[in-house]
Amino acid sequence: MTSAFQAPKGVPDYLPPESAQFVAVRDGLLTAARRAGYGDIELPIFEDTALFARGVGESTDVVSKEMYTFADRGDRSVTLRPEGTAGVIRAVIQHRLDRGALPVKLCYSGPFFRYERPQAGRYRQLQQVGVEAIGVDDPALDAEVIAIADAGFRSLGLDGFRLELTSLGDDTCRPAYRELLQAFLFKLDLDEETRRRAEINPLRVLDDKRPHVREMTADAPLMLDHLSDSAKAHFEVVQAHLDALGVPYVINPRMVRGLDYYTKTTFEFVHDGLGAQSGIGGGGRYDGLMSQLGGQDVSGIGFGLGVDRTLLALQAEGKSVTGVGGVEVFGVPLGDAAKLELAKPGRGGRAGPAGVRGRPGRP
Repeated sequence: MTSAFQAPKGVPDYLPPESAQFVAVRDGLLTAARRAGYGDIELPIFEDTALFARGVGESTDVVSKEMYTFADRGDRSVTLRPEGTAGVIRAVIQHRLDRGALPVKLCYSGPFFRYERPQAGRYRQLQQVGVEAIGVDDPALDAEVIAIADAGFRSLGLDGFRLELTSLGDDTCRPAYRELLQAFLFKLDLDEETRRRAEINPLRVLDDKRPHVREMTADAPLMLDHLSDSAKAHFEVVQAHLDALGVPYVINPRMVRGLDYYTKTTFEFVHDGLGAQSGIGGGGRYDGLMSQLGGQDVSGIGFGLGVDRTLLALQAEGKSVTGVGGVEVFGVPLGDAAKLELAKPGRGGRAGPAGVRGRPGRP
């Protein structure tokens, strides 16, 4: 008999034994971060809508098309969190962590919510882990954060991924590049929506996956060719540190992240075993976001890694991962007193009535 209720579209259930792999992936992705001294932070599932509008960017698809936003019983606009960085920054400012010892190093995990077309590994409730390092504008910190993400994937046995890297420049070179890119784009035969995007955030046009748009923008000027001296030097040091750490990467000058707050170092981890939706995680530096949200004018860098997508990538490689589990012992209780004894914590096994077999469950 079919249940009258089903999970909402785009919201997965994880059942045993796959749920054990899910937990192992989630915990494994953060192992390197915790060993490096990043402390866990637990964040609200929902926040003031204005936090994401201001922090993520009103022109982004995340804010304009994908957020779950509603009015609560006090008629306040709240939103189920679509990403983690804005919430972490809010907490750092609220609890004045930015006025203490820097950098502040935090990590987190949990569900995030985006209303997008469900497909393999792209859900409306997505599970992520994340890391944020706030308060120091040092390319060595960029390399540390990237290396932590790389180590998280490798600790699970995943090896078919690659790290793509670029720089999105800084405030001294981005305005001039923006004008240059817009001048190029406005000469093209763009549809109305793409032209509007070019007016608001022209970098987003370079991220358009439609073949005809990619063909038209093949010769577009690239940010990497127009970096300021300081941004270029920062990026070169990041690469030198990654080389020293033995973290392999490729430069992707056309990379554009889906959130507006990124500056300078930007990166993405991709796995070709997932098809067109190949991203399994990414992040970057977000200088200016703290002050934009009301905090100190300090910099930061972080990443978000998809637990669901990492699990799919492992499956695409024919691999599985399990965490630390208990030893399965099946006890057969002889009588009610034995059932109670077996049910005590620490006895192991499948206790109580669940340990009695012989009657099949209902279909």
